[in-house]
Formats: sequence, structure tokens, C-alpha cells
Amino acid sequence: MGDARRSAPSFEGNREAILAALRRALPARGLVLEVASGTGQHAVYLGAAFPALEWQPSEVDAGARASIAAWVFSSRLRNVHMPLELDVGDAPWPLSEADAILAVDLLHASHWDVTIGLLAGARVLLPDGGPLIVHGPLRVGAPRVARLDALDAALRAAHPSWGVRSLQDLSSAAAKRGLRVDEVSGGDEVDATVILRRGR
Repeated sequence: MGDARRSAPSFEGNREAILAALRRALPARGLVLEVASGTGQHAVYLGAAFPALEWQPSEVDAGARASIAAWVFSSRLRNVHMPLELDVGDAPWPLSEADAILAVDLLHASHWDVTIGLLAGARVLLPDGGPLIVHGPLRVGAPRVARLDALDAALRAAHPSWGVRSLQDLSSAAAKRGLRVDEVSGGDEVDATVILRRGR
């Protein structure tokens, strides 16, 4: 029987930045829901870094869930659960609460409705002050950035509804759904990490 584990090239490049942001944002204990967990590499890496937290990966794609399950099984981490099937656009989500939510490399490679669904779901699941952390390509500053422009063009060529989002649009959509931007790190090169919190 083959190994179902998949690997993403971006994992090695972004895991430290994500970990640093999570150290500032996550509660000491509770449940972290990771939305669109992809290969599952982040789930086991971050689950190992935060042993006092329960880690719940999720994915809409069955093949990705198989990869996540294989990574979780091979890690032998007791605080990282098997993946849930979760489409952020479908409400209600298959769990009723979470103390924090993480989404890595989701917003740019999906329809804008997925971002709206993520924000709406976070409003329902998170407690007051609970963090939603998003990481990925994002337009943070006013000046145009050539690398972001090139990535945006490539994404839109692959799928017209995909594209690099702006912090301004994200912040505006979040505010309408009871979340506020608390911290932004990185950005203007390619990737940024944004910590939003429930409550105004």
C-alpha cells in the first residue's frame, strides 16, 4: 500500500512565519480549526509546536483529506485529529465552536465567496476576541508589487475567479461580519499573515 502523504513546496518556506504569528495569537489551550489544510504538513508541524492545543484539520477535497490523515497517523501526535470534510461555503460547519481558526494559502486560490464564507464561519464559531489567522499572498501597501502582479495574472489565467486579494477588501468584508484586523506581518513581497479577531 502506497504512502498517501503529499508535500507542498510552500510548506518549508512559510512554516516559520506562520508559527511566529501563531505564538502571538493563539490561546494557551483550546481547539484550533485549520481550514483548507491541504497536504496536512502544517497540521502536524503546528500541532507538535503547540502540544497543549487540540488541532483540527479540515479539507473539502477527498484526496487531500487522505494525505492529511496519513500525516497525522505517521506523526503519532495525540493532539492532532483526523481531518473533517469542510466546505467553508456550506453552513452550518461540522463543528459548533473553536477557540482559533487558521487558513493558509486559501484566499488567493479560491472564489471571493470562499473568503466571505470563512469570515462568516469564524463569526459563528469563535468566542469574543478569538483569532482568525490567514496567511498567503496579499496586497498590503498601496504601491504595486511586480511579484504580486505576476502571481495575480497567473491565478486569473488559471481560474478567472481567483486572484491576489487586498488587505483593504479583507478588512472591509471582515468588519461587516464582526471581525477586525488586529495585526499584519509580512506583505508587499508576496505573503502576509493577518490576525483578525472576533468583536469590534
